[in-house]
Amino acid sequence: MRRKISLKPITLLLFLLTFVSFGQDDAEHVGYEDTDRASEVKEYIQHHLKDSYDFNLFSYTTDSGEEKHFGFPLPVILWDNGLKVFSSSKFHHGEEVAEVDGGFYKVHHSKIYKVEGTNGEIIEDEHHHAINEKPLDFSITKNVFLIFLVFGIMFFMFSRMAKAYKNNNGMPKGTGRFLEPIVLYVRDEIAIPNIGEKHYKRYMSYLLTVFFFVWIVNLFGLTPIGMNLTNNIAVTLCLALITYLITTFSGNKNYWKHIFWMPGVPVPMKIILAPIELLGTIIKPFALMIRLYANITAGHVVLMSIIGMIFLFQNWIGSSLSLLLAFVLAILELLVAALQAYIFTVLSALYFGMAVEEHHDEAH
Repeated sequence: MRRKISLKPITLLLFLLTFVSFGQDDAEHVGYEDTDRASEVKEYIQHHLKDSYDFNLFSYTTDSGEEKHFGFPLPVILWDNGLKVFSSSKFHHGEEVAEVDGGFYKVHHSKIYKVEGTNGEIIEDEHHHAINEKPLDFSITKNVFLIFLVFGIMFFMFSRMAKAYKNNNGMPKGTGRFLEPIVLYVRDEIAIPNIGEKHYKRYMSYLLTVFFFVWIVNLFGLTPIGMNLTNNIAVTLCLALITYLITTFSGNKNYWKHIFWMPGVPVPMKIILAPIELLGTIIKPFALMIRLYANITAGHVVLMSIIGMIFLFQNWIGSSLSLLLAFVLAILELLVAALQAYIFTVLSALYFGMAVEEHHDEAH
């Protein structure tokens, strides 16, 4: 009696297509093998999306079963009854317990927990949540490293651009020729239309910074090294929080008047709408955070899933089609990387414009 295998729709489709392969084994054997591969692909995708304490460029398993990793470690900085600084290589890619100054630490789901001894294990509750003590973690993870890297890239680009303008009588040179049209586009098509001629200069530095930052980190997310910064909701939360704070502290009296006591509206409606409008000031940056996080994460999952099809197929036709589809989707992801940076910048500029807009009541 054949054993039924529960597969997701896309995996089931791949399983059925494997029957066109040449020299195929019996269906039951292929089904088990396909399920194992699907599980490995799913696990790899989840690993690719997570932050980590080291750079693992690639790995392979030798004939003897030993797993080889190629990459480099990052510094781990913990506060646990004092400062603990050591290399992430002590974790051996999360497979071993690190002993530091008499303390024992282990990585579990991209977080560091204390354990008892070198053979200590992570203890989980009924909801599969670790209950081990967790030290304060200030480590330089892969995502933190990318933040510093992008900061260095942006500082280098724009400092070179400013120097070129100074030495060439206001004419762009080198990287400035590439950056100038983008800067002018952000100014003329995003800042001025949404904020206005009077106030846009106050926000140009932030708008340019957030546009290039989101764009560059999205491009890094498409590289094999797997630094997916904007699919970390903590990062998008910080970006949205900055936009919220700038909007809140930039708001003029008209902005707050239209939130708490809207002119031209009956008093009972003002009382009802005031808390709704106040809640709306929080919902707007929240939507900004979720939009960037969800779009980037979904794009990576789809792209990695299609690449995983190459290993799931048992024939050259399916693998070739998967490779072609992955290539086309990767090109589309290049567009999405810039599009998400554009959307985040436009919405931020729109919120700033609403905060500084000068309203004129009908009585005037």
